Amino acid sequence: MADTGKSLHEDAGELSRETRELHRGLASLIEELEAIDWYQQRIDATGDAELRAVLAHNRNEEIEHACMALEWVRRRSEGFDQQLRRFLFQRGAIVEEAEADAAAPGGI
Repeated sequence: MADTGKSLHEDAGELSRETRELHRGLASLIEELEAIDWYQQRIDATGDAELRAVLAHNRNEEIEHACMALEWVRRRSEGFDQQLRRFLFQRGAIVEEAEADAAAPGGI
C-alpha cells in the first residue's frame, strides 16, 4: 500500500480507500494554502519589483491549485459541500449567521 504521508493519525490499513483519498486531497489543499501564504509573505518582504511580479504570478497559480483541490474535496464530502454552499458567496457577517444557527432549536 502506498504511503499517503506521515500525516495520517491512524494506521492506513484500518482506513477505507475513500478516507485515504480524502486525506490526499486535504493534504494537497493544505500544502497549496501554505504555498499561498509563503508567496504572499515574500511579496510583502521583497524590495525588487520584478521579483514581486514573479512571486505574485506564482501565488496566483497556487490559488488556482487550492481552488481545484477544494472543489475536489467538496465533491467527495457531504459536510464540505453543505458548509461551502452555506457560506460561500453570501452577504453579511459570517460569524453572526453561524451563531444564529447554533442558537436556534436543533442548531448545529
